[in-house]
Amino acid sequence: MQVTRFDAEGFLRSAGDFLAAREAEHNLLLGLTGRLRANPHTYGEADPYFAVVEHGGAVVAAALRTPPHNLILSETGEAAAGAALAEDAHDAFADLSGVSGPASAIGTFLSAWRALTGEDAHLVMSQGIYAATEVVGPREVGGRMREASVHDRELVLDWLGAFMREAIPGDSSEKAAASLEHNEADPDGRIVLWEDGGPVSLAACQSRTPHGIRIGPVYTPPELRRRGYASALTAELTGQLLSGGYDFCFLYTDLANPTANSIYRQIGYRPVTEVEQWGFQR
Repeated sequence: MQVTRFDAEGFLRSAGDFLAAREAEHNLLLGLTGRLRANPHTYGEADPYFAVVEHGGAVVAAALRTPPHNLILSETGEAAAGAALAEDAHDAFADLSGVSGPASAIGTFLSAWRALTGEDAHLVMSQGIYAATEVVGPREVGGRMREASVHDRELVLDWLGAFMREAIPGDSSEKAAASLEHNEADPDGRIVLWEDGGPVSLAACQSRTPHGIRIGPVYTPPELRRRGYASALTAELTGQLLSGGYDFCFLYTDLANPTANSIYRQIGYRPVTEVEQWGFQR
């Protein structure tokens, strides 16, 4: 196994075809790399880390990190690739907060990292990646979708913060502000609201891939849930994106939330794979 580090341009030259062959599974890696190619410090002051694993002259795995965030692993059919990336990441970083990757392959990385560092890993979240190529109309609900404006900024920040705290307890309001800034700086980023006598639900999209774009987060305040607003908003945004030239829309779900997973299936999203987020502690 040979691990080579690259900048964003070299990473795409080396691993672009490998990643694009499973675009849905690799939508996060592809979307982030596209942003980092334009501005390497989009997500922080530290230089991003790009690594590609080759075996027998072929790319078998890839990884990306924008410190201080988690390392993100690609799909791989080579069990030893996880260990090779763990060794290279250990050489590259003084510490690592966590790792995200395909549920089917992340175990090898975790075992190698523990052997190298003595750090135990704890599961933070199990997620499903979904993809849609068409929209199935949701049930009729009152209201309509509109673009968020500068006048909605305080509300958007409040809802982004509430989403983050709900998804990962302990996340701070500073992360909500950073998330909004990243979306605003993304040429393909959008934040939309469902309006029904006032804003009732929020959805965003960002980080385009060669043929698709990622939707998320989607958030409805607890007191306004179970009225169909999130379904209607996600379906409307997905339909606009697909009719506007994208072949796919992708989104992530918390597998511990059966309601959300059911909603997305009902409007045309289909499960692609499962990924896991793990955190490290000594």
